Amino acid sequence: MATRRIDANNVAFSVLEEGEGELALCLHGFPDTAHSFAPLLRALAAAGHHAVAPYMRGYAPTPVPADGRYQTAVLGQDVLALIEAFGASKAVVIGHDWGAAAAYAAAAISPARISRLVTLAVPYGADLFRRLIADPVQQRRSWYMYLLTSPLGEAALAYDDFHLIDRLWADWSPGFKPEPADIEAIKASFRQPGVADAACAYYKHAFLPSLHDPALAALQARAGSAAIEVPSLYLHGSLDGCIGSEVETETSLFPAGLRIALVHGVGHFLHVEKPDEVNRIILDFLRE
Repeated sequence: MATRRIDANNVAFSVLEEGEGELALCLHGFPDTAHSFAPLLRALAAAGHHAVAPYMRGYAPTPVPADGRYQTAVLGQDVLALIEAFGASKAVVIGHDWGAAAAYAAAAISPARISRLVTLAVPYGADLFRRLIADPVQQRRSWYMYLLTSPLGEAALAYDDFHLIDRLWADWSPGFKPEPADIEAIKASFRQPGVADAACAYYKHAFLPSLHDPALAALQARAGSAAIEVPSLYLHGSLDGCIGSEVETETSLFPAGLRIALVHGVGHFLHVEKPDEVNRIILDFLRE
């Protein structure tokens, strides 16, 4: 699979790409890299798309951004800038975990640039934040968020050659055993200078608005609560140990239509656990 760098939003993104046709961006989350989207990239390419998976800002080999910004408005700007950098007027945008947050932000900021939106494992709307405040079950699932936003976050993440990555994959996708080479690819990224700090910074920006760029206040307000005026598909694993399948997406925020697919027998990394089924659901949606 071809790898190259492309400049967008003042970041030199390293991307995996395959195929030709309508642009389809695949955005990874934590703790993960673009590598996990390889099966979907091939499926998208076979279906006539120019399939691209960037390593998100701060995830090696994409460099740690000099501006140190990781708020969702900036992540949405990254997505829109990548669409422009590839010379496309619009694109299919697919996001998992933090990639879903970036995809929602891009769709909220500039819906005209996105033809179809597909998100996995992280719902849109206020229900997740409500549960982080009031739901003991989700609070227990989200213990890692409190750790990563603490002063111990970077050290805890890097401890024992990033053993926390192994633990999170095991907790979030119970019963699934990822290929050792896939976990090693993730750890190889995280071992690079600054990546652990960047991964934690995503969470710090989510919970500490004081870290946000004041110039982006209006965009940030849209990125978290505006209606998504793009035909959308949301997938969630029935066994997700990170965000429970009972956490709701606010369907009223999708006036252009939202399809929800619960994928049974898989956890948080559903696109890795059952790639054939997940890819089929996504491609069926894109063909409509």
